[in-house]
Parts: sequence; structure tokens; C-alpha cells
Amino acid sequence: MRIEPVFIFDLDGTLVDSVYQHVLAWKHALDAEGIELSVWRIHRKIGMSGGLFTDQLLRETGFEISDERAERLREGHAAAYRQQARYIRPLPGARELLSWLSEAGIPWTIATSGRMETAAVNLAALSVDPDRIPVVTRDQVKYAKPDPDLFLAAAARLGAPIETAVVVGDSVWDMLAAIRCRALGVGLLSGGYGQDELRQSGAIRVYDDPADLLRHVDEVGGRR
Repeated sequence: MRIEPVFIFDLDGTLVDSVYQHVLAWKHALDAEGIELSVWRIHRKIGMSGGLFTDQLLRETGFEISDERAERLREGHAAAYRQQARYIRPLPGARELLSWLSEAGIPWTIATSGRMETAAVNLAALSVDPDRIPVVTRDQVKYAKPDPDLFLAAAARLGAPIETAVVVGDSVWDMLAAIRCRALGVGLLSGGYGQDELRQSGAIRVYDDPADLLRHVDEVGGRR
């Protein structure tokens, strides 16, 4: 009996070219709080949960990150990111890949560590309506990546066992979360992480971007 796959997609850096806009938005929010952190260090944290992000800030900078300061950082990041909405574009092949899966009758959903206040910008760029397509955001789970809660919730929204899920993401945090919930992790290079990093974090295959994945989708179980 053939096991029918479902696809769970990360959003930033996976379907939408938005990682560096997030980096700059976080840089803006950190600067406003007088917290100096190099841009490359911020990039390495994109995709992890906000709580883990602030924990690592404390570890790397020595700044005290109170609940009030963490909330100001979150709000500052969200506001700065929304100001860049006009620059957000789908990655090559993203819309085509989602359309192909829908036409092939293969269920798919989106699970992002971002809250809806920023995810809405990306969904609009993709022309994805969250009232019609299942979308799981940070607002809906207790913990975000590298914890597996987002992907477990996404599989539940599709009514599918998590073991049948192909998790597509661009960061090591996606791959680590996929391993923890026994899903198959597929990495994309479009978020800035390297092939070796993604493979060492659990990716069974690594592709350049959504367009490259679409060309090889049969390799990860995407067949009509």
C-alpha cells in the first residue's frame, strides 16, 4: 500500500524571499533598544522561536532581556518588517510548486515561526488565503522551532500522520524540528544556509529553491 505524502512548508526563505528583510527589521529593533549585534549573527537566528532568539541575545550580548524589552523588540521588528512589504517577493517557482501540488491532489500547508502580523505580508505576496489554505503560525502553538509543535499542528490540520509529512525549509531549525517529530526534512538553499549545514541537521535532500524542488519533486514522494 502506497503511503500518501503531505507537504509542510516553512515560509520565510522557503517560499518567500524575505530572510534579509527580517534581518534588517530585527537590526532596526535591536538598535532602538541600544543592543548592538552584527547582521550576520542575526541572520543565523532567523527561523527559530522568539523566546530562543532572546535567550541567545542574552548569551551573546550580556544584555538583560526582560519580558517588557522582549515585547518591545517583537513589536519593533514587526513594525519595521511591515514597512518593507513592497519588497517581499515569492521565491522562484514557489507559486508554481504550490499550484502543482494542488493540481496533483497532494495536500500541503504552511507552518511558520512568525506571527500572523508578519506572516500576513508573506502570504499576500504568495497570493495564499489563510481562510482557504491551512496556515499555522507562532500564535497557535506553545513553542516554535526547533521544537516540533508547528509541524505537528500543521499535520493535524491536514488530518495526516506526521510520519507521512515532507517538511520543506531553509534553515537548520526547520530540519531539527522535522527530525524531532519524525517527518522527512527537505532543505532549500534560498534562505542562506549551506548544503552541508542543512544535511548535518537532518535534510534528506537539498535543493536550490522551490523551482529546483519542483523539477525534482518525484524524488521526495511528489507524484500524481
